[in-house]
Amino acid sequence: MRPVVVVAEELAPAALTQLRQDFDVRQVDGTDRAALLAALAEAEAVVIRSATRIDAEAIAAGPALRVVARAGVGLDNVDIPAATTHGVLVVNAPTSNIISAAEQAVALLLAVARHTASASAALKAGEWRRARYTGVEVSGKTVGVVGLGRIGVLFAQRMAAFGTRLIAYDPYVQPARAAQLGVHLVSLEELLGEADFISVHLPRTPETVGLIGARELALVKPGVRIINAARGGLIDEQALADALAEGRVAGAGVDVYAKEPCTSSALFAHDTVVATPHLGASTVEAQDKAGLDAARSVRLALHGEFVPDAVNVQAGGVVDEEVRPLLPLAEKLGTVFTAVAGMVAASVTVEVRGPARPPEVLRLAVTKGLFASVTAERVTYVNAPMLAEARGVGISLAAGPEDGAHEVTVRGVLPDGRTLSVSGTVTGGAREIRKITEVDGYGTELTADGILLFFTYVDRPGVVGTVGSILGRAGVNIAGMQVARRAAGGEALMTLMVDSAVGVELLTAAAEAIGAAAASAADLRDDAVTAGGGPWPVADRPIRPERPEA
Repeated sequence: MRPVVVVAEELAPAALTQLRQDFDVRQVDGTDRAALLAALAEAEAVVIRSATRIDAEAIAAGPALRVVARAGVGLDNVDIPAATTHGVLVVNAPTSNIISAAEQAVALLLAVARHTASASAALKAGEWRRARYTGVEVSGKTVGVVGLGRIGVLFAQRMAAFGTRLIAYDPYVQPARAAQLGVHLVSLEELLGEADFISVHLPRTPETVGLIGARELALVKPGVRIINAARGGLIDEQALADALAEGRVAGAGVDVYAKEPCTSSALFAHDTVVATPHLGASTVEAQDKAGLDAARSVRLALHGEFVPDAVNVQAGGVVDEEVRPLLPLAEKLGTVFTAVAGMVAASVTVEVRGPARPPEVLRLAVTKGLFASVTAERVTYVNAPMLAEARGVGISLAAGPEDGAHEVTVRGVLPDGRTLSVSGTVTGGAREIRKITEVDGYGTELTADGILLFFTYVDRPGVVGTVGSILGRAGVNIAGMQVARRAAGGEALMTLMVDSAVGVELLTAAAEAIGAAAASAADLRDDAVTAGGGPWPVADRPIRPERPEA
């Protein structure tokens, strides 16, 4: 059966088409709570916009749920801590509407400056009153930008084209970065006192709610015009209405409200207010981008790949193209490490050769692989760090030499004091062939895929044949085999690539037959790794036969 994806709100047709290629898409009205909870019972992903609430109850209603995708920017309607606790990925489309939102702020500013909405309404009512609607030019004015994030930057760049002086308040932006943008950083009080136009571009957080209230509006330059196309509640609406009534604020452009939908506000009584019903992302282009970005994230998540737009992953963000092929390799190396160790490590170091600064996501990928077969719960990029912390496993990231091909080494200390390492690399250019190049000090040349069996034993004739016969009688086909040894007659590592799962009993029988010091198995098939590992529970120690035969 194909994974079920619940679409709880209207989505761009192109996004639905993309999802239907791989998934069983079921559409439901997300505002109908009973219908939503029933639909989530079989869902592995749910796609929402702003009207559907995904809280702890909704997450608990979806035992198979792996990803919540918001086709938009804000996540006020998603309980992110509850999702994280359950290992559910939360993603949004952070860049889908940034151009549309910036353009909406510019449109509101111009409409407020020239009384566009009021003049249009009057003319349509049969009034020709040019003098009443005399506006002001934007050129030569000071524009204050509150929040110099992605949308704030786009807004500032567009306002620069009008010949304005740009100032901004953002305590998290360095002056040098602002200077590159042609913006002068000031305090909020300075901005309020100097700006002819103020546009707010901040997220809604406990720190930003009510940022501009009665006290701040008492500090503004008389005749200022204020724009909010970001989030409702950042500006106290009643305080703004009072400032408009007093004439301290000459006009306002408002697209967002503290409570939405909003059809009644003290602001609506003022002709100098241009009010729109949260249209910042309401463009054909933004809706298409949001839907397609959400669909892309769902596809990546359900295919077990890293999702750059995940908001509750410790190593979220864009991954360089040169690093991206290393992610599945790192995850599989973690799986092999735990399989060969036969136990959970006490501490692990992920060493990356090649990049000058190894990205944090590689440590996360290894962590996911380390615990894939350790726990019954599904291991994801979201909950892997919590699983490591709960078991007291310290996992660090280290940079190796910058020269040569990219290589990842998982090196760890086991609870019994033993040390173990597993290494791998990616070859083949565009084909991206992932190889395991070293296991416990033995040089190997293994494709990191399929089902691998590892046997450590004393090198001697007949061992390969014995194992092959035992597996053959059990109906297990051997697709490939490799033996690595340090010296003739010494300890050797035999790796078999087989076509079907091998249970613990069969693995133990083969190990006893050859007097193996240890035997283990790792399922590196993509679907197995994604689902949480292979069929073999990790024992307290590796399989070590007590009466090895000569």
